[in-house]
Amino acid sequence: MNENNTNFYQLINKETPVLVDFSAEWCGPCKMMPPILKEVVQHFGETIKVIKVDVDKNPLTASYYNIKGVPTLILFKSGMILWQQSGIVPAPQLIQIIASKTGQKVQ
Repeated sequence: MNENNTNFYQLINKETPVLVDFSAEWCGPCKMMPPILKEVVQHFGETIKVIKVDVDKNPLTASYYNIKGVPTLILFKSGMILWQQSGIVPAPQLIQIIASKTGQKVQ
């Protein structure tokens, strides 16, 4: 995703919840997120969208959302931030958080 791309803003303004993983290539803990996010996608399927935003390639977006450390996860729905946290969040905990914030069921 590049900042001149309005897809990010169109995506987070939709009714479908969007989990954004703000990360950086040089970030060690960020490398632990893909399997966690894969588990989240497998759990929720099409009812949630998960995207990754590189803070080095998108500094304006990172600054706008006050990203101070990576990884930072932000859960959006209809343009609103439902939840935000920095650091690694284990998949079971992340699934619980998303379910509680979006009203989706946990299997």
